[in-house]
Amino acid sequence: MAVSSVRSFNSLCRPRTLFTAYSTLCSRSPNSLSYTSFRIDGGLVYSIPRSSRVPALVREKRERTEDYPLAGDSTDNDQRDFAGTPYVPVYVMLPLGVVDMNCELVDPEGLKNQLRILKSVNVDGVMVDCWWGMVEAHAPQTYNWSGYRRLFQIVRDIELKLQVVMSFHGCGGNVGDDVNIPLPQWVREIGDSNPDIYFTDEEGRRNTECLTWGIDKERVLRGRTAVEVYFDYMRSFRVEFDDLFVDGAISEIEVGLGPCGELRYPSYPVKHGWRYPGIGAFQCYDKYMVKSLKKAAEKRGHTFWGRAPNNAGSYNSVPHETGFFRDGGDYDSYYGRFFLNWYSQFLVDHGDRVLALANLAFEGSCIAAKLSGIHWWYKTASHAAELTSGFYNTAHRDSYAPIAAMLKKHEVTLNFTCVELRTLNQHEGFPEALADPEGLVWQVLNAAWDVSIRVASENALPCYDREGYSKILENAKPRNDPDARHLCAFTYLRLSPVLIEGHNFVEFERFVKGMHGEATPDLPLH
Repeated sequence: MAVSSVRSFNSLCRPRTLFTAYSTLCSRSPNSLSYTSFRIDGGLVYSIPRSSRVPALVREKRERTEDYPLAGDSTDNDQRDFAGTPYVPVYVMLPLGVVDMNCELVDPEGLKNQLRILKSVNVDGVMVDCWWGMVEAHAPQTYNWSGYRRLFQIVRDIELKLQVVMSFHGCGGNVGDDVNIPLPQWVREIGDSNPDIYFTDEEGRRNTECLTWGIDKERVLRGRTAVEVYFDYMRSFRVEFDDLFVDGAISEIEVGLGPCGELRYPSYPVKHGWRYPGIGAFQCYDKYMVKSLKKAAEKRGHTFWGRAPNNAGSYNSVPHETGFFRDGGDYDSYYGRFFLNWYSQFLVDHGDRVLALANLAFEGSCIAAKLSGIHWWYKTASHAAELTSGFYNTAHRDSYAPIAAMLKKHEVTLNFTCVELRTLNQHEGFPEALADPEGLVWQVLNAAWDVSIRVASENALPCYDREGYSKILENAKPRNDPDARHLCAFTYLRLSPVLIEGHNFVEFERFVKGMHGEATPDLPLH
């Protein structure tokens, strides 16, 4: 990494707390607390204590509220007034199965009623996944957009905007997925004879949720490369829905770049036994990525480096148990730095290729890319969970600045998750994970803002309470920011009967008003 990049990162990064010795971590069993399980957007599942309000006195030594310039703790008696602040549009994700596998709209009348309720509190629009496995299901370049045409017409009639996700991944297999939408049948048939089209772990297990980036330039999909398949799909969508682009009903296209639509490796798959806060595992064992790694090692002049680490543990390892991720481990050796540079650059190059073609397909439209919030083990030197996900972000290196620069090249909006999570709550639930979502959010948002790209966000966990909404608002419109920076949009996860019932919806309406810069009613907390 260039010295100037390191200096830039150090100037951005908030003062880190001292690394906590593993031997001094709280030894309390999680089973001794009362927990509620949640599915994080991105497929992972973990629990937080139902009693989530943690006294400020629990904060680690030398860690002050002002260390989090984006956030600032807010209490019931000290609610910030967001009246007169910038207008941030609010979107709501539609249910995963709003369109079925036959590409037909499910329960249109029920959907209309829910959308009218959202419109009644001035929600700006909705987000919907356009599943590749559904639209191009049976034969290459044979597309069925019928269900989406009907859905989009309903949304437009109710005068809501559309954020549309080009979902090149499958759905199902992760805890919390309520539908099963695999990759296209014709792609799976290719995978039966050539399973190396999928990401593969050290044990040879294939992840069929999405295609490996190793075939981005390989003509293994009936004469087309993976990126050509993605481009043809995007171009078909642009032609099919030209009228919605012309009249502005489609406000943004988010381009899926990996598992769960996120730019990351599928390093923590629940279906392969991963559980929070495991470090995950490298996903570079398909023959195409192996070939690339060997070629990079030969070019470097060290052919024996043409392999992935053999001491990086397994999905549920913790950093200090591995030779690679422990403090002073091989991640910081000459070989480790070579491998992590190659692994992370492979991620950036994939995003670069697909987004370049997205700009061709959707010329003149707002395009976004989603980045996942890998916040566990953030307070360790190696940031192991980020490394296996493809983010070479250690205590001495910034992974998000190069990604932001790549997005800037294509003028793409960065969509980031976990903006509602509080570090103190994570410490209470899983102190051993050394998580720091607030520090991560601060780093990523600043990396994007420093290159002047638009930043949007989503919540990672279901959110119905004022504490979570207050955290989102503080991140959306940073307090005392001299440059008056703010998010360009926020997308709420997800439309459900729970959201629109009783007090939950009253709190949601209050949140929307705050995002829109309006005065918020002084409602009692329940």
